Amino acid sequence: MSKRKSQPTSETIIFTIGFAGKSASEFFSKLRDSGVKLVVDVRLNNVSQLAGFTKKPDLEYFLEVIANIRYIHLPDLAPTKDILNAYRKKEIDWEEYERRFSLLIQERSIEKIVTPEQMNMACLLCSEPTADNCHRRLVAEYLQQKWENVKVRHL
Repeated sequence: MSKRKSQPTSETIIFTIGFAGKSASEFFSKLRDSGVKLVVDVRLNNVSQLAGFTKKPDLEYFLEVIANIRYIHLPDLAPTKDILNAYRKKEIDWEEYERRFSLLIQERSIEKIVTPEQMNMACLLCSEPTADNCHRRLVAEYLQQKWENVKVRHL
């Protein structure tokens, strides 16, 4: 039996978006216009009253009806309550949050929870308006390091 050469890995595009500071129109238009096929909710709490139009039951419905986008919630890609609360209460700074969360996703081996095929044209969702100080960026960058040929685009 001869060994087959592996085929070149196709490009995986991972988007990220935060809903804070965006109107529903802007939020859903960005997702639709970017060609997103799946929203991966990486929030620990996706039913908070503060989430507005992005509360889980509503968001799942809106994504399907407005943009034909599927939805899943993956709390394994979210920080623990301890890490999140320490950061929100300013007990730790962003550098420490990033260090702790990076260790957490490494321990969880999140690259085995999702696949490049599943994540291609998927969008990581959380609340932060920008990806700068947000765990969704850390998740995307971690997957980019673990997999071949991954592009990250922040919406």
